[in-house]
Amino acid sequence: MELILAALVGLLVAAGAYLMMSGYLVRFLFGLVLLSNAANLAIFAAGRLTYAAPPLIPEGALAPGGPVGNALPQALILTAIVIGFGLFAFALALSFRAYNALGTAEMNAMRHAEPVPAPTPTAAAETERPA
Repeated sequence: MELILAALVGLLVAAGAYLMMSGYLVRFLFGLVLLSNAANLAIFAAGRLTYAAPPLIPEGALAPGGPVGNALPQALILTAIVIGFGLFAFALALSFRAYNALGTAEMNAMRHAEPVPAPTPTAAAETERPA
């Protein structure tokens, strides 16, 4: 099972990286979601997949009555899912605002909103030299 999850994590990372290198904001956001899910799945697989009982302590006992599953990976994944959703919601709102302001969702076309850098003194001196 761990091998299948490792292959799935690799596939999600590859697809997420491919989408993030695309030139469009929506594809970038989907790539970000895929990378977030790949990280969650990697944490889940690292928490050892077992068929142990849930970590519940019976009433009146001081410790669980046998082998129990580790609750820490599930808690970490739940926290990561909430943080990932918040990041996605913020990025979606930011990209929607950028699309409304600039009229395009292509990231290369958004560079027109950046100021043109002033020429450096060394570049100006090199263009003024006589040949």
